[in-house]
Amino acid sequence: MKFRKTSAGLGLALSAALLLGACTSPEAESPSTPSAGTQTTGGGTATGPEACMQDVGITETKEGQVSYTGGPGDWTGYNSVTSKTYSTYNSAVSAHMFSGFVYFGTDGTICNNEAFGTFEVTSEDPMVVEYTISDEAVWSDGTPVTVNDFLLDWAAQNPEFLVPGFANGENPDATAIFDHVSSSFAEFVPEGPVGEVNGKTFTTTYTAPYPDYKLMVTPPLPAHIVAQKSGLEPDALAQAILDRDAETVKQAADFWNTGWLFEGGQLPDMSEVPSSGPYKLKEGGWQSGNSLTLEANDKYWGTPAGTENLIFRFIEDAQMAQALQNGDVQVINPQPTVDTLTQLDGIGDSVNVDTYETLTWEHLDFNFRSVKDAPKNVFADDAGGIALREAFAYCVPRQTIVDNLIKPINPDAVVMNAREVFPFQQPKYDEVVAAAYDGRFDEVDIEKSKEKVAESGVATPIDVRLGYRAGNQRRADQVAQIAASCKDAGFNVIDSNSESFFETEMPNGDYEVALYAWAGSGQITSGQNIYGTNKAQNFGKYSNETVDQAWATLTSTLDEDVHLEQTKIIEKELWDTLFGIPIFAHPGLSASASNVQNVRSTATQDQVVWNAPQWVLS
Repeated sequence: MKFRKTSAGLGLALSAALLLGACTSPEAESPSTPSAGTQTTGGGTATGPEACMQDVGITETKEGQVSYTGGPGDWTGYNSVTSKTYSTYNSAVSAHMFSGFVYFGTDGTICNNEAFGTFEVTSEDPMVVEYTISDEAVWSDGTPVTVNDFLLDWAAQNPEFLVPGFANGENPDATAIFDHVSSSFAEFVPEGPVGEVNGKTFTTTYTAPYPDYKLMVTPPLPAHIVAQKSGLEPDALAQAILDRDAETVKQAADFWNTGWLFEGGQLPDMSEVPSSGPYKLKEGGWQSGNSLTLEANDKYWGTPAGTENLIFRFIEDAQMAQALQNGDVQVINPQPTVDTLTQLDGIGDSVNVDTYETLTWEHLDFNFRSVKDAPKNVFADDAGGIALREAFAYCVPRQTIVDNLIKPINPDAVVMNAREVFPFQQPKYDEVVAAAYDGRFDEVDIEKSKEKVAESGVATPIDVRLGYRAGNQRRADQVAQIAASCKDAGFNVIDSNSESFFETEMPNGDYEVALYAWAGSGQITSGQNIYGTNKAQNFGKYSNETVDQAWATLTSTLDEDVHLEQTKIIEKELWDTLFGIPIFAHPGLSASASNVQNVRSTATQDQVVWNAPQWVLS
């Protein structure tokens, strides 16, 4: 067996940030990459250009199949950017069906996808970026990829003409028309893409210099399908967006929101789900709860997929090593545990194993909804408030959790005390933590917790529903340890795991504390979507003027010194008001059959499957 640990000093810019994605059970772990062009796993985490995809000599698609599993969560839909479908499970699939101008490399490096198109900053005041889509870029049904697709992606983020006050947060009562997880494109590029209908070039103009401009224009959904299914002509929908014809654009919302959500195992006609990536959905290829099969896209104009069929298997973490040994899958991303490592080690030379550090971190988030909206929510500011949140923080055994569950895999693991910077990102991590947090919740203090419970005025025992997605043993172990510790302070912690937690309980506010992970990538500003008032992924409905202002400052400059100072302000305020409690950065673990070439792990949320189009069987 080839086994090596890589302790990557990833050297990312401050705020290795949190891509907009609530992680499901295996939490998108990965890095550690080979040198350019090699064909085995292992090696130190590549940085810069070597972190991007390398030319591995693929010129045609080979027959056969490669199976991968990242966890038990089923596929939930072709449109993976709605509030009900956005997760690392769906993103891992979508990454191979939709192409864009950039993608994340193994260390968070933003890599240009010149096969899709190019872009350049043509003005800095105001900031203008010009995009050119490749003339060869087409959907798998032969329809060209054009500005129409990007216009719809912008409109789906509920711009001012469609929903006044929504994108900029000025109208908290505004109701979104499109169920998009982000509003950033509409907020920072209020005029949207500018170009000719059905054209291959367009420009975007920013209200201020935007640090993550490379990531603003993301792989779009097929606008021509949305138009057709909404009773509109494709060019007419694009023109309606350019003309700010809200009533016409609203006609497309129903299909965009729900038309690509399917009953388990039931795919629509393949004409409704075209691909712009190297893979596409395979007809009849979804067995709900078991697997989803993609097949090579014969209309893809870039480097072809290495293997004809890419199969996503939905397998529990505890069963992955056995599935790999049995040949049921060839690549796995299990949640790292000592038992899993021992199991993999026992398989022998038929597998390659990587462990590494990741940009994914575990956290507990409080529900801030008012008791009039969430009657059971004891942590709301009109219930137990900050005093009760502090009481809970004093009894959560973070060090014990790290010692028991994480250090056996990564002996260097520490309790995480920041959200926008990771412990291995030195010296910035220490600098941010020193400015933001005084260490008060580092150790369990039951007496202090009891004092805060009394201060809150909430009678004990205090029921706390601690929600998370079912099927995650490490999360269950954490909840058990929290329950045992906090019981002494008067909390009755209820394990409220649910298979539908991200789809139902979380958006509905049916929890007091949520336990999950954010999977990071190379972004600077994405935390705004999590902590900003009325932002799409601020699931707990937190609102803080200081935090909002700091994000407004950070997101309107390219100055890295300003980014650092505003991050300190944000981190301090999130601690002082107890938005939530960070716990640890995830160790990463991936393993692959030794006969699969070109497998490369990654620190980012894309998991080891990020370069699956390059996987081939030797």
